[in-house]
Amino acid sequence: MTATPEQARLFAQTFEQMVLNISRAISGKEHVIRLALTCLLSDGHLLLEDYPGTGKTSLAKALANTVQGKSTRIQFTPDLLPSDVTGVQIYDQQRGVFRFHPGPIFGSIVLADEINRASPKTQSALLEVMEEGRITVDGETHPVGSPFMVIATQNPIEQAGTYRLPEAQLDRFLMKTSVGYPDHNATVALLADAATRDRSVNVPAAIAANAVSQLTALADLVHVDPAVLGYVSRIAEASRAHPAVRLGVSVRGCLAYVRCAKTWALAQGRSHVVPDDIQELAHPVLGHRILLHPEAQFDGATVEKVIDSLFADIEPPVRRGV
Repeated sequence: MTATPEQARLFAQTFEQMVLNISRAISGKEHVIRLALTCLLSDGHLLLEDYPGTGKTSLAKALANTVQGKSTRIQFTPDLLPSDVTGVQIYDQQRGVFRFHPGPIFGSIVLADEINRASPKTQSALLEVMEEGRITVDGETHPVGSPFMVIATQNPIEQAGTYRLPEAQLDRFLMKTSVGYPDHNATVALLADAATRDRSVNVPAAIAANAVSQLTALADLVHVDPAVLGYVSRIAEASRAHPAVRLGVSVRGCLAYVRCAKTWALAQGRSHVVPDDIQELAHPVLGHRILLHPEAQFDGATVEKVIDSLFADIEPPVRRGV
């Protein structure tokens, strides 16, 4: 079963409404908003590597408000424990039983701020919930509900006292991008509205929370031609064989790539994926999944240059009017 043109049109209209809604809190960052929404509707998570004060928290809150969800925030520090994230079992003396008290991971949009400041043990507390949408405490499983999305941040300029995210955890993020500073006009508009402390508070709901899963299911119905699938596979294979690359794109990365491309295509009113979708999403989807050899980095190689070279060397499939 494939999504119909009418379903694609309705999805695109809803997507645009959500983009405009979130733009009330984040000015001049439409592309980043589109990537964040694509992440959410692809059932994935977002990693933001950005400077302080660029609106990461506002983005998370506005996104949660848009889908009538709960926004939570976890400040990652070296002394943060896994139980501070997931929750703990506390003994109820009156009833004589242990009761589970959920941690801040139980939210619709969870902002994991400065995630690389926590120890690897605490970071690992996110692995299960990001992959399976549930956490296990003392052998008991607790689903976090739907919608659920982790927006994690890391600071690119303060690296003292940080722990590098392991490859297994990086691979669980659907995309990596940055918000960046607003342009001149957007900055002036923000300064003129300086009396508003939290712009995300004024962001109303655009859709019901249960509609997110419906939109995600609809994106799964987008058609992907075998030639486009082969295009993704060739890109992944070439990334693993590239002389500057230590770790290339995994199969999980390929699956994430296709999921994103389906949502991206549907958001533009198309019920099928085209090679342009694959190319537009290349850097946010593949950038954190490709690791370079230290020697190649010393010689000036960057992940961005490697991705550009992959797409320059591999011919996209010819569109056949699907």
